[in-house]
Amino acid sequence: MERMAAFLLLFPLFMAAVMVHEISHGWVALRLGDPTAREMGRLSFNPLRHMDPVGTVALPLLLLATRAPFVFGWAKPVPIDASNLRHPRRDMIWVGAAGPAANFSLALLAAGVLHGAGPVLPPLAIGLLRYLVLINLVLGAFNLVPVPPLDGSRVLAGVLPVSLARYVLALEPWGFLLVIGLMMSGFMEKFLWPAVAVLAGLLGVR
Repeated sequence: MERMAAFLLLFPLFMAAVMVHEISHGWVALRLGDPTAREMGRLSFNPLRHMDPVGTVALPLLLLATRAPFVFGWAKPVPIDASNLRHPRRDMIWVGAAGPAANFSLALLAAGVLHGAGPVLPPLAIGLLRYLVLINLVLGAFNLVPVPPLDGSRVLAGVLPVSLARYVLALEPWGFLLVIGLMMSGFMEKFLWPAVAVLAGLLGVR
């Protein structure tokens, strides 16, 4: 019951983080010439437009029910048509990096509010701000991993020579399995959590 109550309390923070992440992809793509996300109504803060039945609802609830050491998920990816971009290879680097950059910015903003207003905030608000920092750090760091369909793969494909980038992009159909394998491999515990702990420490959030 306590875990369910915590999930219901933190779920809006998770949705805010993933919405900011996805909208940032679409907004940068729009600025660089691709209106696909806007035309499909994805530059919206309506959470229903971004919820994925598996990644946003089923997986977090399953992890919660099985008492997993972490609860993770994702939103419905924002559609990007690279052929509309003015410089597709270069612009996809910026589109890919936009989501993690938005999460790190939101974490920095939440940490700033926490340090600036912390002394006058109630304990619940302080706790929620800390979780908002951590959720955004996790999403930002995890999405920088260069494995399709994570954003790091878009950045990597954009900086690699075309002859090598095609091998990265060829893994896209296996993306879901790659991410699940990554999560089950111990990567989260051995690499991601320590990296997030370092970032949180730099922001003064424990």
